[in-house]
Amino acid sequence: MRYLPLSDTDRSEMLARIGVKNVDELFADVPKNLLLKEPVDLPRRKGELEVERILSRMSSRNVTASSVPFFVGAGAYKHHVPATVDHLIQRSEFLTSYTPYQPEIAQGTLQYLFEFQTQVAALTGMEVANASMYDGSTGTGEAVLMAHRVTKRRKAVLSGGLHPHYAEVVRTLSDMASDAVVTMKPDVAGNEDILSQIDDETSCVVVQSPDVFGNLRDLRPIAEKAHKHGALLIAVFTEVVSLGLVASPGSQGADIVVGEGQSIGNALNFGGPYVGLFATQSKFIRQMPGRLCGETVDADGNRGFVLTLSTREQHIRRDKATSNICTNSGLCALAFTIHMTLLGEAGLKRLARVNHANAIKLADLLAGVKGVEVLNKSFFNEFTVKLSKPAAEVVEALARKGVLAGVPVSRLLPGADLENLLLVASTEVNTDDDRAAFVAALKEVL
Repeated sequence: MRYLPLSDTDRSEMLARIGVKNVDELFADVPKNLLLKEPVDLPRRKGELEVERILSRMSSRNVTASSVPFFVGAGAYKHHVPATVDHLIQRSEFLTSYTPYQPEIAQGTLQYLFEFQTQVAALTGMEVANASMYDGSTGTGEAVLMAHRVTKRRKAVLSGGLHPHYAEVVRTLSDMASDAVVTMKPDVAGNEDILSQIDDETSCVVVQSPDVFGNLRDLRPIAEKAHKHGALLIAVFTEVVSLGLVASPGSQGADIVVGEGQSIGNALNFGGPYVGLFATQSKFIRQMPGRLCGETVDADGNRGFVLTLSTREQHIRRDKATSNICTNSGLCALAFTIHMTLLGEAGLKRLARVNHANAIKLADLLAGVKGVEVLNKSFFNEFTVKLSKPAAEVVEALARKGVLAGVPVSRLLPGADLENLLLVASTEVNTDDDRAAFVAALKEVL
């Protein structure tokens, strides 16, 4: 009873108070095919030592990213994170701090969030950035909701190159609000006619660059057409390192820029926690979700930091709130800021060039393998190849040979008749030996 203090009577009273018959009704919005039919296959109770042994045996079945040649991307990328980053974020004043509600005792937290915002604004080419979102996917959903508030319209157009997980988050939020979403077909070649989908009812156009298939997109024609019809352009990225080499979304006319910051300062961590980046133009600042940290002076004229805008419902009336986001992803944002500070502008550009060069080397090698076709005309550090066999089968076979080769497109887009397509990413951590091992194993499998 130490950890399970509620009796059956307590639970019944709670369910009656909120008006549901049983716990299952609380999960009514989750598709039934995603719910487990029976409990997870684990012992119902064990001692702490036994639990540790069981979970250790389970985790040993994983092939970790650092143990073999690794070319997996599709929104989560393996980069080198300097030891300095983890050392600093584990200091007690950072590791244990949470929400900076009292600025007089949270100046350090507020300052690094302010620096974080400054870095994100500079990277994206925008005028203002907030103090982070949960991750890139939920940030994209918030960007669409923000566009609806700005334009007073309720229709979003999603590019076929948008990461399917990001698109699914947008559709989930839009379905709850009965908003319209036009999702274009998967665009492997990056040649979709998204301009034809923009009309006077469009609230926003959501375009990713580099897109989920690795293609670089010119956002300027899309921005021009969107603005002509009074719509906003939401530019999305999943690989923030690309902004060290590719023209910033802001310079290409984007109104809102959102993406994933995991690549800088944050390890893969089996899916999280990550850190969402969100930036926009200053004229839209009051419609921006989350928090904004600002610089000011105190009563004695000394430099200080405050929460300038807190537009979530925990701070203001619910009907005036822009979101119910309950985080600033503080520790992940700090890791991002430390790593970015260590790199500096010149270091980020060099890192981006190494990523691009490594990807070119890999693409050239793979193009020479019989049964492999590189589909991209342009890419940063990730591209799509077409194989002579189903990609999912090839990935499993390569894993058995000690190479984690990439992400089958069929895993992201099941039922889309793209079974032979494989997404391959190559970052600064890949060596010539890694690439040689990949090519040799792929030749055997194909």
